[in-house]
Amino acid sequence: MQLQERDLESALALWPQVSGSACRLINHSENHTFRVDAPDGAAYTLRVHRPDYQSRLNIESELAWLEALYRDTDLPVPAAVPGADGRLLQQFTGPDGLMRHAVLFHFIAGHEPSPESNLVDLFGVLGGYAARLHKQVMAWERPAHFERQAWNAATILDEDGLWGDWRVAPGVNGAIRPLLDRATDALRQRLAEYGQGPNRYGLIHADMRLGNLLVDGGTVSLIDFDDCGLCWFAYDFAAAISFHETHKAVPALKAAWLESYQAERRLDAEDIAAIDAMVMLRRMALLAWIGSHNETNLAQTHMPGFAEGTAALAERFLRGPLWPED
Repeated sequence: MQLQERDLESALALWPQVSGSACRLINHSENHTFRVDAPDGAAYTLRVHRPDYQSRLNIESELAWLEALYRDTDLPVPAAVPGADGRLLQQFTGPDGLMRHAVLFHFIAGHEPSPESNLVDLFGVLGGYAARLHKQVMAWERPAHFERQAWNAATILDEDGLWGDWRVAPGVNGAIRPLLDRATDALRQRLAEYGQGPNRYGLIHADMRLGNLLVDGGTVSLIDFDDCGLCWFAYDFAAAISFHETHKAVPALKAAWLESYQAERRLDAEDIAAIDAMVMLRRMALLAWIGSHNETNLAQTHMPGFAEGTAALAERFLRGPLWPED
């Protein structure tokens, strides 16, 4: 169900500073996101979670990490606003009778970068951001009862994956399925060989794509930590090129990302070689996501030809490397 502005009266009442505010929908993907303009002129962003997607503990863990990042780094990330009861995470009942989680953030100005623009400089910024996130995670002592999902071979490639089953996604037909089965088998093997050592696997943003960036002049803000979880650090690059894995600019974006990442945190040859597997893993996750979220504009935008593009990427992955000029 797509929520409308009129459905949020009880939600806005949970934060005294925005009760009775005007609001408008600005994004509907995994969650609903609304801009809220308060009577005093302040602006906020209200995130209303998809029912039965993330648990209370999962969301509270995400918010705990955001608070730690805000405290421990100078990264431009969202700051949540406590409700009247002092809690960052609130609940309200929607018009369909379902209980929904909601979080209010201070508004961050900016626009989503276009995939048609020159993104090399932007990916230089993203590589540095990813390295600083990973360094903070490796030094951070997580709170007791911290809980986030894992993004790994099983949770992405299995039939009961977190984002659904890629096998039933639109376009996965009799010609494409065998190729993707072979790529999946190879991917499982490569990921198992790479392993989950503490220098290559941990808590990551996991969705650092263009749609989760806001550019305002010279400032690039990183938003939407809703899919953060345990995964390989190199996956943050794969997520950054989401939906555009086959674009001709990707090798240049990868080079810019790696250069700025390694200025903050060194990677070994195995880490860099593993990026191909991360890109293929992410593409399979997106294929499943398009099938299980086909009611969203984002899925409908990328659906035509996505399975065919995934098959083409799989052929390159099986031959290896994805970008021979590397």
